[in-house]
Amino acid sequence: MTHFRLSEAARLLGVSDDTVRRWVKNGLLTEHTDAAGRKVVDGAELAAFARAQADASPDPTGVARSARNRFVGLVTDVVVDTVMAKVELQCGPNRIVSLMSSEAVAELGLRPGTLAVAVVKATQVIVETPAEAPAGRGEG
Repeated sequence: MTHFRLSEAARLLGVSDDTVRRWVKNGLLTEHTDAAGRKVVDGAELAAFARAQADASPDPTGVARSARNRFVGLVTDVVVDTVMAKVELQCGPNRIVSLMSSEAVAELGLRPGTLAVAVVKATQVIVETPAEAPAGRGEG
């Protein structure tokens, strides 16, 4: 079983250590003690909690699509040349970069501060794990 120290859990969820401690105190997460005597939470429980707590921004387009990976955010940077453009969005804690035609940027009116939705439809998604489990995590 994979465990995360409370500070690791906080970092993964984008909150303070104190917030994780409050969640434990309020019974929203279960605290365990690892072999070294450190307070940890179970990885599977943390993943389920993260999914339940996810508060996705509502999609302003109102368009139905088959793509399930939709990230609502703000355009933070646009670099345009004569043919192509690079558009960066900040979607919650995620930075999304898209390469598109300069014509598409103009048609969509993309500029910093614009509300936009990044739609990702991919047949390949690469998933990585740390080469070595950091301290506080272990398989059991």
